Parts: sequence; C-alpha cells; structure tokens
Amino acid sequence: MLTQEILVEIHVLHRQGKSIRSIAKALNVSRNTVRKYLRDIARTPTYSRRDDRPSKLEPFKTYLLERIAAARPEWISATVLFREL
Repeated sequence: MLTQEILVEIHVLHRQGKSIRSIAKALNVSRNTVRKYLRDIARTPTYSRRDDRPSKLEPFKTYLLERIAAARPEWISATVLFREL
C-alpha cells in the first residue's frame, strides 16, 4: 500500500536528481509506480474498501466462547481449545 509519506518521498528524491530506478529501489516500489506518480503530481493513491472476510473460526465461535466462560476463573489455552475442535 502506498502511503502519503512515500508519495512525498518520491517527489523529494526526484527533485534531488535521483533516477526513477534508484527511487524505486530505495522505496521498494516498482518503477512504473514511481513514473505514474511523477507524471501526475496531483494524483493520490486510492484504494477501494474490501468486504470483511469471515473468520475461519466463525462456525465454532459460540462453542469457543461458551467453553472459555465455563473455564473461568481458570485460563484455558488455545492449544486445548484447538485439540477439542
């Protein structure tokens, strides 16, 4: 994910005379990404909102919560819970 700080750093390094390749290496981004943001100064990175993925433990959530509540005040380890599943 490209942050605003990296975007500013791209422009600062470019003004210092650094090549696109050296900027890309220094910031660990692709050369095409550096070119894209150097061509359009006003461009800012936009990312679409992803849908939340269900947890792998979602089908077992009620059991796990009940089991943890039954073990109180003692603590039950995740290894034990995993073995029970």
